[in-house]
Amino acid sequence: MKILVTGTSGFIAPRLASKLIDMGNRVWGLERYVTGRTMYKTDERINRVFGDLSDHLAIRKIVEMLQPEVVFHLAACSPVAYSYERPDEVIRTNYLGTVNLAESCLRKVDHFKHFIMAGTSEEYGNQKKFPIKETAELNPNSPYSCSKASATTYLKYMHDAFDFPMTICRPFNTYGRIGTTHFVVERIIVQCLKSCDYLRLGDPKPIRDMLYVDDHVNGYIQVFTQPDKSIGETFNFCTGIGISIKELVAKIQDKTGFNGQVVWNTIPKRPLDIEKLVGDNSKAENILGWIPKYSLDEGLTLTINEIKRIY
Repeated sequence: MKILVTGTSGFIAPRLASKLIDMGNRVWGLERYVTGRTMYKTDERINRVFGDLSDHLAIRKIVEMLQPEVVFHLAACSPVAYSYERPDEVIRTNYLGTVNLAESCLRKVDHFKHFIMAGTSEEYGNQKKFPIKETAELNPNSPYSCSKASATTYLKYMHDAFDFPMTICRPFNTYGRIGTTHFVVERIIVQCLKSCDYLRLGDPKPIRDMLYVDDHVNGYIQVFTQPDKSIGETFNFCTGIGISIKELVAKIQDKTGFNGQVVWNTIPKRPLDIEKLVGDNSKAENILGWIPKYSLDEGLTLTINEIKRIY
């Protein structure tokens, strides 16, 4: 099958693309060219094409040329903190980029089969009932989550209006990155491994549902291999288990042997923050047979070992 995966210069997409190739598919990776970007090693088997999602003419040309049967749309400007500084860039990339790509698939691909969208648990914002189900009303509270909620809402419109074959995936806080400190697990690990005297972090109270990267990728694979069950649906990918940032720090301290002082509230608070994000994965389990395979302890150990290779 011919598959286009966006964001293959990033974190999740190259791992997904490699799995899809191992399954016998022909995979193209859409990337935005950035000079000197070497964060993640790209599988040489991925056919790379370059284009900016915000450029609708370029995206339409690429889609028309490749004629992909399936698209995994994972490209995004994802650090929440950055979205407060550059909401214009985040909205162009995440919302308009999604519109440009989906509309191109609808209008320019003769036999299009499936558009699999990477949404985010951030779209739920602050909720009152836990664990959070897919039926919860969206309550985005940052430029990033607004851009993603707008994108997934647009896809639902396309499905209703044109029977566009889409699936929305809402993974919760995924970890397992290397080479970046924009996300909380990796920020904690890097500071611990660098043997700093102080571990400088933000608010210790928020509770999050932490998902290891391989479980995240396997969620997409389950959606892809079961289109009859997944098209038109939204799925949470999560563990259903919450942990506070304070408790998370203690776990990582223990695993890395960090004995320094933890200094909280050194990062500016966001205008609005989500107090608790814990998801319900029963729909993904019941319909797709997906369950997370990695416990938090197992995932943290794997992530620490990977980051140790750098620090």
